[in-house]
Amino acid sequence: MSVKIRLTRVGRKNAPYFRVVVADSRFQRDGRFLEILGHYQPLSKEGKDQLKVSEEKALLWLSRGARPSETVRSLLSKLGIMKKFHESRKPKKPENPPSEQPKTEISVG
Repeated sequence: MSVKIRLTRVGRKNAPYFRVVVADSRFQRDGRFLEILGHYQPLSKEGKDQLKVSEEKALLWLSRGARPSETVRSLLSKLGIMKKFHESRKPKKPENPPSEQPKTEISVG
């Protein structure tokens, strides 16, 4: 089962309103979904309420292997969620690497 994070349209005619959902890729665009992550209202007059996504849920589904659509990927990037996801996947470098032991020369003789 391929899981996608994508948009589902729920707004009325000429007033689009989208939900950001997690769904099986075989389901219809506006059909069944597994979970709602947030919403997106592109024609909103207020910029702050235009896009809301639960960061914890999005990171959880991304870590489980869900693939965002191109539009959702750009929306998550605007919120900084994709950056946090990529940073969490990088191997962490030790802050204080062990210092090398000084080589001591032994003189014979």
